[in-house]
Amino acid sequence: MAVTIADVAQAAGVSKTTVSRVLNTRGEVDASTAARVREVIDRMSYVPSSGAVGLARGSNRTVGMLVPSLTWPWMGEVLQGVVDTVEAADFGLLLFTCNRGTESVARFTSQVSARAFDGLLVVEPENTLDMLTALHRDGLPVVLIDDRGHHPEFPSVTAANVEGGAAAARHLLADGRRSPLVLTGPRRFGCVGDRLTGFCTAYADHGLAVDLVVEGDFTEADGRASVRRLLAEGREFDAVFAHNDLAAIGVLGALRDAGIRVPDDVAVIGFDDIPVARHTEPSLSTVRQPMREMGETAARMLLARLAGRDSPASPVVLPTEMIVRASAPAR
Repeated sequence: MAVTIADVAQAAGVSKTTVSRVLNTRGEVDASTAARVREVIDRMSYVPSSGAVGLARGSNRTVGMLVPSLTWPWMGEVLQGVVDTVEAADFGLLLFTCNRGTESVARFTSQVSARAFDGLLVVEPENTLDMLTALHRDGLPVVLIDDRGHHPEFPSVTAANVEGGAAAARHLLADGRRSPLVLTGPRRFGCVGDRLTGFCTAYADHGLAVDLVVEGDFTEADGRASVRRLLAEGREFDAVFAHNDLAAIGVLGALRDAGIRVPDDVAVIGFDDIPVARHTEPSLSTVRQPMREMGETAARMLLARLAGRDSPASPVVLPTEMIVRASAPAR
């Protein structure tokens, strides 16, 4: 079993705060006590956690970040925005992923218990909401990025998903596209409902209903498979609005395989503006999410909270932008 700061304090006959002050080379501890504590640390081979080192000063100047995976195509931009902001404030960053499910969550909670960081940025992994809620209620400052489920208890930063969906619709309507297919992500994500609402409302404003809506899983394979299935069923559409770029890339592949011309026969719009979107054939029109700005804004909010300032009462919503390329050109 690992030696803890409490074990060292008991063996040395001092408090945990005193041990932490010795680790931090603070001047409040007299020389003989400090020497005794260091002797115990050496004898017990104690390796201090960052939480133990920070106990005396009340802060580790470290921010934690919990994400589902680093393989998500836009995660690097969000992470870069976070890193730029926390490093500029002389804070460190501890990054945790949930690639291994419950094992990853257990490792993360052990770091919480060790007080390894002062506050937490979260791109919410599956099945972690109850844990995050409990941590937040216990006093850990938490800020959500891309609040996919609309959790008003947490401060959050998100993109203008309703307006992004509406912008895609208006672009297609201006091109005379009256029969769109909407390929969504999983409906449990808040952003999916918002993008669909914006898109359908814009069509309704023109007296048109959006009748062909298919739930997907945000993957290229699903985008390709969904379009293949609909074509095999004889379903007709003159445009596709996919709720992320990966699915849109799959859509482009399925249409190309079927001999359907993009954009002549079917226009295609994605969402995110990941780097590969400009290199597809044809290049992908898409709704740009400000991924790096989302990371920067969330990090600033968390740092402000750690400095004692209040968090915004409502989610911070950053604007999206319609990026026009060859798959759905302007007419």
